[in-house]
Amino acid sequence: MANHKSAEKRARQTVKRTEANRFYRTRLKNITKAVREAAVAGDKNAASEALKVANQAIHSFVSRGFLKKQTASRRVSRLAKLVNSL
Repeated sequence: MANHKSAEKRARQTVKRTEANRFYRTRLKNITKAVREAAVAGDKNAASEALKVANQAIHSFVSRGFLKKQTASRRVSRLAKLVNSL
């Protein structure tokens, strides 16, 4: 365990950040999965609605510093390509 005041603070911050990152990682997987499942089912309306939600959420993750801008763009682009192929 941490022995210095600064190390104790870093340990607390790490716990908070880990929880936040776990939330964002799980949310990212779930919204991506929703788009992919709708696309596999062949439901273009549901897939495009899910893509709209995914696009908004993924770009909000960028503003929070969870994802880099290019990574978010790449993910959204791949999902959009999948939906447009229906």
